[in-house]
Amino acid sequence: MKKILVLRFSSIGDIVLTSPVLRCIKIQTGAELHFLTKEPFRELLSHSPYVDRVFTFQQKIREVLPALKAEKYDMVIDLHHNLRSFALKSALRRPASSFPKLNLKKWLLVHTGIHVLPDVHIVDRYLAAAAPLQVVNDGLGLDYFLPPAEEEKALTFIRQQVPGPFIALVTGAAHATKRLPEHRLLELCRLLREPLVLLGGPDEASQGQRIAAAAGQHVVNACGQLSLHQSAALLKHARLVITHDTGLMHIAAAFNKRIISLWGNTVPEFGMYPYSPKGGNQHTLLEVHGLSCRPCSKIGFSKCPRGHFRCMLDLPLSRIPELL
Repeated sequence: MKKILVLRFSSIGDIVLTSPVLRCIKIQTGAELHFLTKEPFRELLSHSPYVDRVFTFQQKIREVLPALKAEKYDMVIDLHHNLRSFALKSALRRPASSFPKLNLKKWLLVHTGIHVLPDVHIVDRYLAAAAPLQVVNDGLGLDYFLPPAEEEKALTFIRQQVPGPFIALVTGAAHATKRLPEHRLLELCRLLREPLVLLGGPDEASQGQRIAAAAGQHVVNACGQLSLHQSAALLKHARLVITHDTGLMHIAAAFNKRIISLWGNTVPEFGMYPYSPKGGNQHTLLEVHGLSCRPCSKIGFSKCPRGHFRCMLDLPLSRIPELL
């Protein structure tokens, strides 16, 4: 194999979870490795020493299809596995391998409560797509490559406000049913009396300001003030990360941090919990067991479909100080 194309169009966490596949393919085969994703996620791959070229598109894959055809790939590794990636593989007419997405088994768990999902992390299912290349898991976990300049900017930002060790609290997530409500985030901040840095994007900025103002001087709001790489740098330098099921959780795992993950409508059984290097397990899962309505989705909703939101309102936050 001389040239291989890997497909994963989105999103932050899913692309970080492909990093062991990229590393293992590159090191174990020596092939030229290309990656196709959406333009907003280019920065996640641009600094990887294992990716030789990143192709991106804004709306339609046809934007880059002629360039992809010209590469005449020896193999396409499909880590997205949807209709769009199927159409691309058909257009390229190259040998291809896809990962087992397990949509039917996820549907059964969500809609009937029948649990037949294998106890296999999605990273290992991604690696199964590379098995035809004789690629095996090296057990080294996830990668995240920080540009040094971005890391230094993040450290300059935090040193002005927190001189010593701190806990990072990731406040956001793509869907509301994966996030603690604001009053529960405030409750958590008041439970933790050591320096605490709130991380999130522009959508969490105003909420972060309110929480920091109400919680006390030990809380610093960084939501909306940092780039993705800068937020990742603060995760790297935190002594502990508390996070929802979201992309920054997987970035924290890439730095092999101690993680307390908070689970709402989704469940770890989907295979998306923090992925550790072989022999290491530094994460603690916090979830409400015994809810017949959970999981209500494999992704999430803008509000609880049952109206009670017990998965987050009943989450035992009082346990977290004991876990520190």
